[in-house]
Amino acid sequence: MLQAETLQLLCLTASSGVPLFSRGSSKPLPFSIIGSLNGVHMFGAGHGAQLSSCETERGSRVVWGVFQESLMLIAVSGGGSSSTSEMQLRRLLENVWNCMVMVLGQDELANIRNVERLKRELRSCYRLIDMLLERVNDDQGFMGHLTQCADCLLPSHSGLLQEALESFTQAADSEFGCLLVHGRVGQATEKWWSRLAPQEVVVLSALVHSLSGTSSCDYPVFLPQGSPTVAIRLLCFKLLPGVNVCVLCGPKPSLYKAENELVSRFWSPLVETLRSCLEQADRSTLPPSVNLRWDVQALLLISRESRRAVTFCPRIRGSAPAEATPLISSARRLELLRLFYTFAVTRYFPSEETSISSTSKPTLEDFSQGFTHVPVQCYLVTDECKCYGLQNPQHQLYLLTDLSVPTFALRSMATQTLSAITAATSF
Repeated sequence: MLQAETLQLLCLTASSGVPLFSRGSSKPLPFSIIGSLNGVHMFGAGHGAQLSSCETERGSRVVWGVFQESLMLIAVSGGGSSSTSEMQLRRLLENVWNCMVMVLGQDELANIRNVERLKRELRSCYRLIDMLLERVNDDQGFMGHLTQCADCLLPSHSGLLQEALESFTQAADSEFGCLLVHGRVGQATEKWWSRLAPQEVVVLSALVHSLSGTSSCDYPVFLPQGSPTVAIRLLCFKLLPGVNVCVLCGPKPSLYKAENELVSRFWSPLVETLRSCLEQADRSTLPPSVNLRWDVQALLLISRESRRAVTFCPRIRGSAPAEATPLISSARRLELLRLFYTFAVTRYFPSEETSISSTSKPTLEDFSQGFTHVPVQCYLVTDECKCYGLQNPQHQLYLLTDLSVPTFALRSMATQTLSAITAATSF
């Protein structure tokens, strides 16, 4: 039986059901249960039924995904993790597959020649997979694993940083460069946004963050959509603890030249600017120039064109009136934000991303398919907060507010919040 608040990920060969690895809970599932999960899926496939997910009477949830008709990934959430939705687990499977492709390449995964060798090679993915598992319900505000949009920080000195990044990337004979602050994209080149798929940007950001313990590295990566069979060089450099810059490039420059010449030339003059970014990141993902109302409890803002996203969850709030409800914990607010996002995109706002799993199903629920129009706003009132979502051609905003905000005022509050952020940051 699954224990409370567990999340496990299983990987098996799709044809024979041979277990390759299990990650997640400290107590792995018994082999009998793993065999049953694989067996019921194979039984359904043999009778023309496609089993994609199920939920037990005790509240556990299971999601299956088959990729390239080669590997099967199974996500299992325990009864205590009821807040982990099917959509979250589905996106987890897709992110893990992208992670494995990025590290090993699609050929190694789609054409299994030696199972024992593949088991050993998959160990190089464990650290990144564990990070993706932790982010499913983390309290750090990362949402990219769910939204398939890059988690971003909006720094105050964006112009200076962008200019330095462009020059550094060009000097490295590349057009693909990115600056990350505590795992969030602070700046990126135009090609990084326009030529890389959103899922690739999400997994690349997680990969660079997982490598942040090293001062520099030259890492071969496969782009799951852009280059799944041919490796590309990923050069990563730690500028400060928590600040990393990376480029995707060809055989030149060498790691030695890039680290000893280019990094110092372009980034040494900006050390104080980078320190200020770190200080800002410790406080907020938004710059100080953005002034929001005290009753904004959390928000998620998505740029639909570039597939970027910024999550804001204030640790404290300004002077609030006596009738204001107590501020709930940041972990709970982020959980509610994930739940509201899932609620909105499965009912009203259609997802703009396509699945890569052969057993996935549309995220939009059946009743919304009968709408004669595309909804542009929705709201939800709970016992803990009020939620409001809106979308226009450029943005989607998911907003959590204090219960004291009148329901009829949610629309104007959301519009004002969106205007305040976009006017100050050009996001």
